[in-house]
Amino acid sequence: MPVLPGAEPYRHEGGEVGVLLCHGFTGSPQSLRPWAQFLARRSLTVSLPLLPGHGTRWEDLALTGWQDWYAQVDRELCALRDRCARVFVAGLSMGGTLALRLAARHGDGVAGVVVVNPANKVHGLSAYALPVARHLVRTTRGIASDIAKEGAVELGYDRVPLAAAHSLRTFFRLVDGELPQVTQPLLLLRSPRDHVVPPSDSARVLSRVSSTDVTEVMLEQSYHVATLDHDANRVFEESYAFIGRLAPSVGKEGTSAGG
Repeated sequence: MPVLPGAEPYRHEGGEVGVLLCHGFTGSPQSLRPWAQFLARRSLTVSLPLLPGHGTRWEDLALTGWQDWYAQVDRELCALRDRCARVFVAGLSMGGTLALRLAARHGDGVAGVVVVNPANKVHGLSAYALPVARHLVRTTRGIASDIAKEGAVELGYDRVPLAAAHSLRTFFRLVDGELPQVTQPLLLLRSPRDHVVPPSDSARVLSRVSSTDVTEVMLEQSYHVATLDHDANRVFEESYAFIGRLAPSVGKEGTSAGG
């Protein structure tokens, strides 16, 4: 299936500091493209891949699982590490979960982590029904475009395949067990008025990581897809400042090749 217009992956060859951006479940790179472009304009090397099963049609997502999504970002991280002196990982929602697992598994290969409304579990009674329900019902309603800003739209599926949702639940449980292995500096940005991921998910992440350098930022004017919402610039600026603090060469004249 052809990729939907706007859902294409994004890459930029910049300087010696790289950033891997991971989009969310049923979403696409479109939700993070402004963030990626913001960082690219500041001479960072940026990779924003399209996860398998995403950006086409929900039927394609039904044929994939967490192993496929994680393998994609793991490959992208390895490519960035070959190219850059320091690499940061970042993500929105499930993309944040992917970023946290990369940090847990790659250790010093990841310089820092930025997560926006990270997801930690599938909530509600429906989560417990998934192992059986996925064999009886193909899809449920979509979760895309939880955005406060009028006119802003997330390019995501209007249906969620239950087979993929079941795999997502398994992935969340796996990563929850790995969170203590996350030791890198962490910037967590969250929206109090998120209708997709409750505040308890961010609280759980913060309580279980082993990072000692932790910053939490509240996005008061945004819903779940904060990267396309009223606080988008806050997300971009805070993440750039975080990266600059940990990689002082960022923003310094003469240190960003290929800018």
